[in-house]
Amino acid sequence: MALAELYTQYNRVWIPDNEEVWQSAEITKNYKAGDCFLHVQLEDGTELNYPVDPAALPPLRNPDILVGENDLTALSYLHEPAVLHNLKVRFVESRLIYTYSGIILVAINPYKQLPIYGDAIIHAYSGQNMGDMDPHIFAVAEEAYKQMARNNKNQSIIVSGESGAGKTVSARYTMRYFATVSKSSSNAHVEDRVLASNPITEAVGNAKTTRNDNSSRFGKYTEISFDQSYQIIGANMRTYLLEKSRVVFQSENERNYHIFYQLCASAMQPEYKHLKLGSAEEFNYTRMGGSTVIEGVDDRANMVETQKTFALLGLKGDFQMDVFKMLAAILHLGNVEITAVGDERSSISLKDKHLNIFCELLDLNCDKMAQWLCHRKIITTSETVIKPMTRPQAVNARDALAKKIYSHLFDFIVERINQALQFPGKQHTFIGVLDIYGFETFDVNSFEQFCINYANEKLQQQFNLHVFKLEQEEYMKEDIPWTLIDFYDNQRVIDLIEAKMGILELLDEECLLPHGTDENWLQKLYNNFVNKNALFEKPRMSNTSFIIQHFADKVEYKCEGFLEKNRDTVHEVLIEILKDSKFHLCANFFQDSPVSISPFSSTINIKSARPVLKSPNKQLRMTVGSKFRNSLSLLMVTLNATTPHYVRCIKPNDEKLPFEFDSKRVAQQLRACGVLETIRISAQSYPSSRYSILMTQQELSINDKKQICKIVLQRLIQDHNQYQFGRTKIFFRAGQVAYLEKLRSDKLRHACIVIQKSVRGWLQRKKFLCIKQAALIIQQYFRGQRTVRQAITARALKETWAAIMIQKYCRGYLVRRLCQLIHVAAVTIQAYTRGFLARKKYQKMLKEHKAVILQKYARAWLARRRFQNIRRFVLNIQLSYRVQQLQKKMEEKSKENHSLLERLTSLASTHMNDMDTIQKLELDLEKLTAQKRTCEEKGKKEKEDSDQKILKLENQNKELQEEKKTLEIKLQEKTEEMKEKMDDLTKQLFNDVQKEENQRMILEKNFQNQKQDYEKEIELLKAEIKILKEEKSQLQNQIQQEIVIQDGLKTEVGQLAKQAQKIPELQKEIELLQTQKLDVEKQAQSQKRELREKMSEVTKQLLESYDFEDVRSRLSTEDLEHLNEDGELWFAYEGLKKATRVMESHFQSQKEIYEKEIEGLNFKVEHLSQDINHLQKLFREENDINDGIRLEVSRLTSENLVIPDLKQQVSELENQKLDLENRLQEQAIKLKEMSHRLHYELEGDRTQRRNNEAQNEVNIKEKEGLKVKAQQIEGMSNGLIQDETQDEVQSKIKQETTRLTVENMDLEEKLDMKDRIIKKLEDQIKTLTKSVEKAEAHVPASSKEYIGMMEYKKEDEERIIQNLILDLKPRGVVVNMIPGLPAHILFMCVRYADYLNDADMLKSFMNVTIDGIKQVVKEHSEDFEMLSFWLSNTYYFLNCLKQYSGEEEFMKCNTPRQNKNCLKHFDLSEYRQILSDLSIRIYYQFIVVMENSIQPMIVPGMLEYESLQGISGLKPTGFRKRSSSIDDTDTYTMTSILQQLSYFYSTMCQNGLDSELLKQAVKQLFFLIGAITLNSLFLRKDMCSCRKGMQIRCNISYLEEWLKDKNLQSSNAKETLEPLSQAAWLLQVKKITDDDAKEICEHCTSLSTVQIVKILNSYTPIDDFEKRVTPSFVRKVQAMLNNREDAPQLMLDTKYLFQVTFPFTPSPHALELIQVPSSFRLGFLTRV
Repeated sequence: MALAELYTQYNRVWIPDNEEVWQSAEITKNYKAGDCFLHVQLEDGTELNYPVDPAALPPLRNPDILVGENDLTALSYLHEPAVLHNLKVRFVESRLIYTYSGIILVAINPYKQLPIYGDAIIHAYSGQNMGDMDPHIFAVAEEAYKQMARNNKNQSIIVSGESGAGKTVSARYTMRYFATVSKSSSNAHVEDRVLASNPITEAVGNAKTTRNDNSSRFGKYTEISFDQSYQIIGANMRTYLLEKSRVVFQSENERNYHIFYQLCASAMQPEYKHLKLGSAEEFNYTRMGGSTVIEGVDDRANMVETQKTFALLGLKGDFQMDVFKMLAAILHLGNVEITAVGDERSSISLKDKHLNIFCELLDLNCDKMAQWLCHRKIITTSETVIKPMTRPQAVNARDALAKKIYSHLFDFIVERINQALQFPGKQHTFIGVLDIYGFETFDVNSFEQFCINYANEKLQQQFNLHVFKLEQEEYMKEDIPWTLIDFYDNQRVIDLIEAKMGILELLDEECLLPHGTDENWLQKLYNNFVNKNALFEKPRMSNTSFIIQHFADKVEYKCEGFLEKNRDTVHEVLIEILKDSKFHLCANFFQDSPVSISPFSSTINIKSARPVLKSPNKQLRMTVGSKFRNSLSLLMVTLNATTPHYVRCIKPNDEKLPFEFDSKRVAQQLRACGVLETIRISAQSYPSSRYSILMTQQELSINDKKQICKIVLQRLIQDHNQYQFGRTKIFFRAGQVAYLEKLRSDKLRHACIVIQKSVRGWLQRKKFLCIKQAALIIQQYFRGQRTVRQAITARALKETWAAIMIQKYCRGYLVRRLCQLIHVAAVTIQAYTRGFLARKKYQKMLKEHKAVILQKYARAWLARRRFQNIRRFVLNIQLSYRVQQLQKKMEEKSKENHSLLERLTSLASTHMNDMDTIQKLELDLEKLTAQKRTCEEKGKKEKEDSDQKILKLENQNKELQEEKKTLEIKLQEKTEEMKEKMDDLTKQLFNDVQKEENQRMILEKNFQNQKQDYEKEIELLKAEIKILKEEKSQLQNQIQQEIVIQDGLKTEVGQLAKQAQKIPELQKEIELLQTQKLDVEKQAQSQKRELREKMSEVTKQLLESYDFEDVRSRLSTEDLEHLNEDGELWFAYEGLKKATRVMESHFQSQKEIYEKEIEGLNFKVEHLSQDINHLQKLFREENDINDGIRLEVSRLTSENLVIPDLKQQVSELENQKLDLENRLQEQAIKLKEMSHRLHYELEGDRTQRRNNEAQNEVNIKEKEGLKVKAQQIEGMSNGLIQDETQDEVQSKIKQETTRLTVENMDLEEKLDMKDRIIKKLEDQIKTLTKSVEKAEAHVPASSKEYIGMMEYKKEDEERIIQNLILDLKPRGVVVNMIPGLPAHILFMCVRYADYLNDADMLKSFMNVTIDGIKQVVKEHSEDFEMLSFWLSNTYYFLNCLKQYSGEEEFMKCNTPRQNKNCLKHFDLSEYRQILSDLSIRIYYQFIVVMENSIQPMIVPGMLEYESLQGISGLKPTGFRKRSSSIDDTDTYTMTSILQQLSYFYSTMCQNGLDSELLKQAVKQLFFLIGAITLNSLFLRKDMCSCRKGMQIRCNISYLEEWLKDKNLQSSNAKETLEPLSQAAWLLQVKKITDDDAKEICEHCTSLSTVQIVKILNSYTPIDDFEKRVTPSFVRKVQAMLNNREDAPQLMLDTKYLFQVTFPFTPSPHALELIQVPSSFRLGFLTRV
């Protein structure tokens, strides 16, 4: 198809315009080939006949549907006006500053802070393919990072543009992106140091210009180094072409480098006073531009920031101060006054203030500096001449020195930054960020612009080659023949500049000449290139300039200053003065062999494709041009060895107005930066597209899609060169997509017309038919009325009535007759058919019955045969297994017998030793009692003397004596009662022992009980030994106390002897009291001896007639202590020896019996094992040989003869088992009877104890009465005796009262003994009940009552934690298990520790439990099921601790039985807090795991997947992604999200997670889904359409339906989707009128103003029937929303976590009913 055919009516074209560069116009008349004019109408309505060249028609305008594309290469017409218009629409209307142009990112400076660079945006772009999201600098950085990680190849990001276009900011954002997404795991904060290098380089290398307040005046290439895990480990910086002239000269409204103004702003600070600085207006080098302040910039605050970044890089105060001294010296050097002395001389005063400060700061010789700034030394072959300089020459020398110092200082700072960013390891890969100046053309262009444009020529060449290469790769990938594209190659311009005898070489040659001038050099250029090179021109009106045709534009350069700037020389004498400086930094700058600036230069080992040009004379100093050429060549080598990514920064206007678009300036920059060249190359290639609406029904019926496309294109496009078929794509040349768009719109327009025609015709027909029907009805009624009026008479009515009657009867007869015939026919047909069906069914039933009988017999025979085979095999295996188990049990029991015998012998030997020690202690006691008696006799003699003096107190003592007698009588009565009770107890025990002798043989057969009893016996004996030791220590303490008492008595005797003369009456009274006391003591001792004798007789009888083990298990430690008092343990030991002998003899006889039984069983086992081996061989042969099944069956039937013998053996074993069970049942019944008896005895003892307590209370009252009387006696004695004897009388009375209290204590001890006996009986009951429980364990019919505790030993804690927490797998236990079973088991163990009142045991168990949960959560931190399981169990464990804590608020819902199970002794509130914190930690980790699992599904499922079939949310013409961007993401759908949510829900329910916690987790997940979807919608303009809003709304309804299905409406999860729901509504609603704007403001309450405006600006029509949102409407909505107070943040925080609350939910499960599954491997725990 010819291009001219597209110039038809209503199509639009672009025509040139002086103001807007291009202006849109609509064609009003079809263009015909050969016409010289094109009839168009401008947008303002003016009609124009535009003259055209038929060979170069005006560029066509793209359809509106393509305007605002993310990628310029997706435009149908790829030319300058289309690019300019697309950028303008995106920038002005949609407020989008980034646009792709193939592999280039075009970034337009908005001159306004935008909320699109936060960490949320970085995370949104991280991991995304380029093209999936809206264009962004982060997308380019992510593409570079992804290609580096995927291909292990170095990358480069080339950022270029004019000054003020935003290059520095873009480079800074790329570095920030890398620092964020590749955080290193170490604590070195390498990323922070890499980012900290930017503020320093900006301070020393950036300045304010007329175009930019922060313009970079140097080029910078930063290599960010990564290790093998692609984390930042360091960086390296290379700089290019610093603008040194700015140090000494600034144009109007410009400033020097920022660092100078920062220093001047901080001059008054104490640390800077030695620099002797002032304000910036005081120095020539800072006030030259007339603008020392930038609006909105605080230089003093920036100075603080610069110092902080220096410190962050490790450059401390000394280094900083050295740098500041150099900078201050430069400022003072600029203020040195040079005065003219005549016309040929100049001088500097030695008293010049600034000169002295300059020399002081740099530690220089002031005289020499003053001399050589005004003189120069000329060295010839014969002599040295000192020549004075004029003032301008001296000023130039001073300025050259200042520039030289600053240049060295800049290089030195960069070097130190590189050293600070060094890394110890090896660099794996790197990403380079090149921030370099773009193409520049000013009114006056000099050496700097020449070098900058030369660098851009090199970069443009590399860029063109790279673009060409990518296009070629795309074609090769699609197997399309590649024809050479004629694109601009600027090698000729580069050769003009750098080739041999080129501009740079001629410049260097002229610089070598002593008298070389700019004019001579320019003349050489004219001679060599004018009329010889088309790219070099001489201006017509100037002899001091030359013009070079660059790739972007023609540039005119002034030759003035080229040589001086290229030489960049400073007089050698000044250099020597600086070398002699004592300031080390200054001296090091000017050494002959300076240290290499970059330590990384050796890391790049790449050979250049083109040889680097070298200076012909190596001995001569390199010029600035040659240095720049070499560094540029090295840069190109580096870039060629990497994969480049391009960012072109565009300056929209020169006034720095936000979102103002100057088409002229933008077009100029687009030409200069190579964007249009990229588009021109792409325009000659084939961008992809697809259309289906243009196909016919016949074409759609073809199965081969590629063949369909070929047929359609052959029919639509006659010129086959306009498209090409690749492997997966169709490529079109420029204009063909627009042509297809035109055909598509024509087809749609025609379809609309057909639909309109049909609908309108249907409506008209419907209206016509309604009118026609109404007219007919009116006519019918009208005609009927008329005929009725004409024809109705009486006769006519009668005839009519008669005729009707005749018709009725006739018709009735005919119908009845016909009905009868039909009825008869139907009945006959039914009879025959029913008979046929019945016979057929009967035959079928017969066949089925016979078949069923055959199947029954056949299946029965097969089932019997299979069952017999299986039964034989199972019986054999069971028998062999049981025999093995019996053998193991017999071996274990024999081993236990041996070990028990050994323990008994060891216990006997230890008892002998203990008895020896006890006898020694008794001898010591006898000696002590003898000493005590002698002391008492002496005391009696002394007291007899004093008794005679206590005659006055006889009456009072008589009353006390009477009271004593009454107490003694009561004591005698009590002792008699105690004797009677002890006799009764001994008799009962003796009877019980005789009854239990008959059962001892049965009890001894239970080896497990014996083992436990022996262990208890060993523990008791050890306890006895400890008790004996304690008794020994107690006796020793008593002896020492008695010795002390005797010493006290002696002193008292001495005192009494002195006062014997004064109180003879008191002595007599004391003698009477002592005699009475001795009588009472003798009576008590005699009573004790009688009791002990009786007890010893009883114990002898018990030891002779009763098993020692049973008695031992029933006695408590207190009883044993009582027995050991008077040697009764010896008799117990003798009885124990007898019992052990009886046991040994019994065990030997029993062992012989068992050995005989084992031999018989072994014989049977051998016989059975032989049979089993034979059967196993037969089964193997049966599996291997399928053909011999019948023979194998016959062999098995022959082997069945052995089975009766086996059955007899099994029946014998079963009979033995039954006998054992019967015996155990009998034993259990007897033990129960014994326990009942002991219960009755305990109740009697308790009544006795209560009586004793009552008597004890009476005694206490009597004691109190005695105390009162003693007080009365004391009062009387105060009146009778003198003051000296008063203390002695009181002490005697106190002794008497203490004696009475001691006697009272003896009574209390007797009561305690009763209590101990009761406890002993209770312990016996416990042991008996345990034995009964063990017996009942073997009897299935018996039942147990549990109290909800788990008995465990302290050494088993680790096993509990290992089996119950660390090794437990959720999937194996959640089925058929109560929720939180491990938590309940753990709490039952806690209850047991609380029941024992063991604080250490409880504390240890709680600590190991919490540590175990922490460990299992840490080890499975990414396992969702494990985290869910332990979140649930930790929550249940916490609730159990609350529920059974005993606190009222937690006991409200408990049952009475649960209230009984509360903790008794300990408060675990601290552990509850620890568990609560642990639960919160597990919950948040659990949420993170769920979010990580579902996050990759959200955007594909919620946004990209089309859940509504037939409603496409994408444009028909998509752009081609970059070849390097591989779509490696899985295809997730909305179903994937719902399935994942259902998996989460089902897992949480299976693990028993509380419903409230489950709702909170679902709410968090729904918030994440809504936030990520909405954030992606903000960053994807192609998704902001009406149809996509419908898709999102549909997906939200699926989520709401899921909530309803799971009964989670109360979780508030639906509310978290409200912002997304409102965004979907905003995409669908009408956006035209004021009412629409008001409705949007009222409805979108969950969206912020920034978010609403972003969606409106990003709204993209899908087809021609939709319209864009006008900027005026957006401004109107924004004005209505100004009153809102909401956050200016665009993105939702996807990391936000709702606060979690753990509600208290009491457990309904009774602890006593909980059973431990065998899969838990907790058999060592015992339910209590």
